[in-house]
Amino acid sequence: MLDGIFSFVLLDTRDNSFIVARDAIGVTSLYIGWGLDGSVWISSELKGLNDDCEHFESFPPGHLYSSKSGGFRRWYNPPWFSEAIPSVPYDPLVLRRAFENAVTKRLMTDVPFGVLLSGGLDSSLVASITARYLAGTKAAKHWGAQLHSFCVGLEGSPDLKAAREVADYLGTVHHEFHFTVQDGIDAIEDVIYHIETYDVTTIRASTPMFLMSRKIKSLGVKMVISGEGSDEIFGGYLYFHKAPNKDEFHRETCRKIKALHQYDCLRANKATSAWGLEARVPFLDKEFINVAMSIDPEAKMIKKDEGRIEKWVLRRAFDDEEYPYLPKHILYRQKEQFSDGVGYSWIDGLKAHTARHVTDKMMSNASFIFPHNTPTTKEAYYYRMIFERFFPQNSARLTVPGGASVACSTAKAVEWDAAWKNNLDPSGRAALGVHLSAYDAETPLSNKPSKVIDSIPRMMDFPGVAIQS
Repeated sequence: MLDGIFSFVLLDTRDNSFIVARDAIGVTSLYIGWGLDGSVWISSELKGLNDDCEHFESFPPGHLYSSKSGGFRRWYNPPWFSEAIPSVPYDPLVLRRAFENAVTKRLMTDVPFGVLLSGGLDSSLVASITARYLAGTKAAKHWGAQLHSFCVGLEGSPDLKAAREVADYLGTVHHEFHFTVQDGIDAIEDVIYHIETYDVTTIRASTPMFLMSRKIKSLGVKMVISGEGSDEIFGGYLYFHKAPNKDEFHRETCRKIKALHQYDCLRANKATSAWGLEARVPFLDKEFINVAMSIDPEAKMIKKDEGRIEKWVLRRAFDDEEYPYLPKHILYRQKEQFSDGVGYSWIDGLKAHTARHVTDKMMSNASFIFPHNTPTTKEAYYYRMIFERFFPQNSARLTVPGGASVACSTAKAVEWDAAWKNNLDPSGRAALGVHLSAYDAETPLSNKPSKVIDSIPRMMDFPGVAIQS
């Protein structure tokens, strides 16, 4: 019956028994460990278990642990969890109402709050619904009924430009935070310490969010609403263009949602809570997930010849001619990877920095130094060195799945298109030509990193993917 995000231990003082539980998707972090003396340890961070446990691991989302039974039981068991293919016809109004309810439900608060706004579809929809709700209510006494929005990026980045456009359209009080590549590099160690992972994609995206969260908290803001989870539910990642059929498409979305606690949820929760900021994520509302995951996945399939880009069902649900939620070009703007959107030179700066600190000889010995999840790039090796310094236990390294977690070279992506097999970079811009049109629209050729320019001929090798000049 619990509806929300939580991690808790409930102690019965009558017999000293206890239960431990974690929310459905694992938005909040939780770990469990066991000592040689028979003790059981629970912590919201790995750091709390470092010195006391013989073994510890991530507490599984949607599960309950009972001291009486000494084991786990899954309490969250929705229909989609079995990965059976649903058949409910797509109804845009049903999906719209479900998401509006998910957003407004998270506006129960008496503290200053705002929305994280990158200018992409997901955060823009959250901001639009929130702004509409506040305009019709007497909400947030301390902060006023006008919505505050926050964005972070390098000077001139795609996110800053797009977010400013959405903020102007919605009339939010917009806060734009700038950082430099050096600012981000200087924060990497703190980020890994707080986020507790060596996953490349997560660290790239967590760093700007970590820097932004500090500035948001300094304004007195206590809570932000964010757009995590949409890409997993609706197949928004660019490799979903190659899904061979609706069955494969749906099962991959199920697997993505189940893994969220190791990636985007971990980032959103820990990058904000490191500064005492709470993040709420309406796309991961239990009821909304039930509605969205019951839609016949045929409607979610990306069909270029029918004008259906990624997350078409979500875009269509909020395409209201009479009372527009967003301008058309924003509603149908293509996805931007968060670590790319904050500024294309961010990733290139990270690669250049890590290349100076990790030699070819170090890489040649990587499989001996790190036999588990062996890093395959210098950037991954660099993050792994920092992680191992903070968390040297074997249990700690086992909590991170897949090492470099190459988003466009997952087993499923390679199965759908073998051409992705040798791509070692998790950035969406290097994965598919479909991203290039958006990239070209934002960035003059002279400002593009040479690696991206050099990769254009290889991107054109992807069959069936349109590339616009």
